[in-house]
Amino acid sequence: MGYQGQQPIVSPQRDLDDKEALVSEHKHKRKTCRQFAAVFNVVNSIIGSGVIGLPYSMKQAGFPLGILLLFWVSYVTDFSLVLLIKGGALSGTDTYQSLVNKTFGFPGYLLLSLLQFLYPFIAMISYNIITGDTLSKVFQRIPGVDPENLFIGRHFIIVLSTVTFTLPLSLYRDVAKLGKISLMSTVLTTLILGIVMTRVISLGPHIPKSEDAWVFAKPSAIQAIGVMSFAFICHHNCFLVYGSLEEPTVAKWSCIIHVSTLVSVFISILFATCGYLTFTGFTQGDLFENYCRNDDLVTFGRFCYGVTVILTYPIECFVTREVIANVFFAGNLSSVFHIIITVVIITAATLVSLLIDCLGIVLELSMPFGCEVLEKGGGRFSQEHTVGEFFVAVYVNSRE
Repeated sequence: MGYQGQQPIVSPQRDLDDKEALVSEHKHKRKTCRQFAAVFNVVNSIIGSGVIGLPYSMKQAGFPLGILLLFWVSYVTDFSLVLLIKGGALSGTDTYQSLVNKTFGFPGYLLLSLLQFLYPFIAMISYNIITGDTLSKVFQRIPGVDPENLFIGRHFIIVLSTVTFTLPLSLYRDVAKLGKISLMSTVLTTLILGIVMTRVISLGPHIPKSEDAWVFAKPSAIQAIGVMSFAFICHHNCFLVYGSLEEPTVAKWSCIIHVSTLVSVFISILFATCGYLTFTGFTQGDLFENYCRNDDLVTFGRFCYGVTVILTYPIECFVTREVIANVFFAGNLSSVFHIIITVVIITAATLVSLLIDCLGIVLELSMPFGCEVLEKGGGRFSQEHTVGEFFVAVYVNSRE
């Protein structure tokens, strides 16, 4: 009876062991979270924006060869991303620039720094243009909205998305914090894939297949490799993502890259296949330009794509800022310079994207459907009509 009201005695050593166990469990969870963040950042870098042009690459290469090339490009991407980090580990370097400097000397360092800055900076400009063009089309579909309204124009959308989303997200110092953003972008890409798969079932049977739809290979296969490489390229930010790991090792990085590449190639092949099977030889560089403008489901897909591009933007900004930090500040930026450089980079990219809109043509995001095919439809449609509208009208007329 004398012991019933007493608390159990816990030895100091046992209390210490419990605390160590809790700390160890917390560290393990943090490491796991950072690894998942790295996976989603790599996946977002690969399929964030380039996936929309993959069906067009099937048209360029020939569908069977296109699928084989997509597997080959994904393998080369996987191998080279692991090889870069292995090279860094063997040479004792922790950035892409320092690795090239140790391998090719100062001239190689300068050339790589220039290219590593220009590629993501131009990508930031193109992302702004894509966002403005895509979301303006989406907002024009809202009932009662005047198409000439200033607040749905591409310039206003670019400025609004920059101030509201891309600038705050780009101000992060740790790329691992973009893991949730990249996860959201991957989910939106999956939704877009679902829309494309839905339309291959509902629209595909009513669109006649082109004569060369199932040709194994075409002379323009080299161009298709370029489209696929653009979709899969993410080498410029691999050291950045690798450095965000809690305890970075080559083995851990290899596992992350294998998982990321597998997820990316699975989504890419489904997207390319479904998009191409719907329109075959009539597939455009921007798959959304094939669909009817009044298709509400596809309009939602355009909205998801616009948001995906916005969420991919910060990763490119991280790379441009890192290049400047490595070249001019020995890799270390104070909080003040971190903010100043980020604002300057984003402001410059925004101003260029506001002044220039022809990059949309270069990226085949605003190219109208080929007039020679529309002329075969009886001249009923102008060049502004999409291939989806053309064939749906043909189908409706045939049913009448």
